[in-house]
Amino acid sequence: MTEASLGRRSAMRKATQTELHKLRGVASYQLGKGTGEVLFKRDTMVVHSPNTGRMRHLYRDGTLLATLRANDGMFALSIAGAHLLLRSRRFKNIVTVQSDISDFIKQGRNVFAKHVKRASLTIRPEEEVIVINEERKLLATGRAFLSGEEMLSFKRGVAVKVRHGVTEA
Repeated sequence: MTEASLGRRSAMRKATQTELHKLRGVASYQLGKGTGEVLFKRDTMVVHSPNTGRMRHLYRDGTLLATLRANDGMFALSIAGAHLLLRSRRFKNIVTVQSDISDFIKQGRNVFAKHVKRASLTIRPEEEVIVINEERKLLATGRAFLSGEEMLSFKRGVAVKVRHGVTEA
């Protein structure tokens, strides 16, 4: 464990009812109705920023689910958070790519429009998305660079800026 992760863990504490209410509200607004309840249960643990005191990292069972971005207060999903949302089938902003490029996406490489097979038409640029392959296996999380419609119609350019890829253990 690094010093940074040790510091984070020592400052971790259980989320209050007010914090849970706020987290669920932001998740439902950003990620879709009902996603807040899927992600944030009573046992959610919170790490606050040492500088601002705001909620920053959100854990459950010792696993990072999401990070609240400092610049806009929205969530950046981790792989564990994406797994929960994918299983619940409540999250709609899903991009499906060709299975033959799965290994590249798992390594954290960006998704190009020419490799997109399906994309939710509700996706707008700058929104959080989950990237899966044709077998519905989770590959990555990231931020949409194009709308869902553009991802399907464009044959060039970056469709998703990948933040976290699923790496093989």
